[in-house]
Amino acid sequence: MSRTNTAIKYRYEALDEDGERTKGVEVATSISAAHQALVERGLQPIGVSRPRSILKFEITKKKVPRKDVMNFSRQLAVFMKAGIPIMEALEVIEDETSEKVLKVILKDVLEGLRGGDTFAAAAAMHPEAFPNYYVGILESAELTGNLDTVLNQLADYIERDTKARTKVKAAMIYPSVVACMSVVTVGILALFVLPRFVVFFKSFNAKLPLPTRMILNFSSFLTQWWFVIIAVIIGLAAGFILTRRSPGGKARLDALLLRMPVIGDLTQTAILERVCRILCSLLKAGVDLPRSMAVTADSANNSVYRRALESVREEMLEGQGLFGPISRTGLFPGAAQQMFRVGEETGTLDQQLEIAADYYARELETKVDRTTALFEPLIIIFMGLIVGFVAVALVTAMYGIYSQVKV
Repeated sequence: MSRTNTAIKYRYEALDEDGERTKGVEVATSISAAHQALVERGLQPIGVSRPRSILKFEITKKKVPRKDVMNFSRQLAVFMKAGIPIMEALEVIEDETSEKVLKVILKDVLEGLRGGDTFAAAAAMHPEAFPNYYVGILESAELTGNLDTVLNQLADYIERDTKARTKVKAAMIYPSVVACMSVVTVGILALFVLPRFVVFFKSFNAKLPLPTRMILNFSSFLTQWWFVIIAVIIGLAAGFILTRRSPGGKARLDALLLRMPVIGDLTQTAILERVCRILCSLLKAGVDLPRSMAVTADSANNSVYRRALESVREEMLEGQGLFGPISRTGLFPGAAQQMFRVGEETGTLDQQLEIAADYYARELETKVDRTTALFEPLIIIFMGLIVGFVAVALVTAMYGIYSQVKV
């Protein structure tokens, strides 16, 4: 079905001439036409999407697994390199894919292409599959005609990022299991084991030592007020989610995360690797530096770094270069600052960023292993202390009762 003769309202988010974010609605016959209209008005589009029906939103709102996006990118790159038209290539991939959400998205992308949209513009409508940096790179690749090469680069980036995320998750499995077992153990002791001892101790009417009284009072509190505790936990979780979804709340939580011991350092390293990798990929694809900075800022997944990179971009547009604004943020270590400086002075910024990204990827791997090695014994020691304290409290109480009864 052609849409070239029908004007549609497109929602957009863009940067104005001062580098400020702006949102609005643009009426155009296609996403490509909407992009062009925004550029003619002096705006730099970050995202343009058309309104969807409720049914379509419900079908496609689930995120596509990164592995499937990686495989799709590699498949499409092979077709492009073989000289197969993109429409035919997408039809084959859509027919063969088993991922339901991706299949629906590819159908909509094909509809957009038939209606006159570019591949990048059609992909921009589906952030649940194609993030901003992905779309930005596609836009440049379509202009330069090296779509097959860029798709392979995107697949490589997604693969590296997926491996890093998988390693972090795998490293945290054991500490998480031990922590859960600690909570379960304490819960069983407090709710089922200790209440039986309360009846036993009362039957002797003996004076109990302080550790035993502490344990029994804690057990009594959990037994009587468990529903209040659950309600408080649910309330805190709901409050955290609502805070995370609000711009101001997310900014405060992101800043707090960076200040946390151990976790903050790990988070900063992960963000630095992502920023360097995405910025490198955008520059290699031919995207201009201001646009690359805007997309990278949006992809940082941290409000502190996003605001800092947006500020760097604004200062760049004012003619202050890149190294100075980057160093003034205070968020980039000395090694990263020097790589930015060398890259800016020698015109090899993309190469320096790739070196920096590889360096921080290795640093992230090392820090994840170190953090896991730190947490494992701490959790085991904590669990041992809890169980040991309960055991000592009960043993001393039994010994005290025996002594009092004997006397």
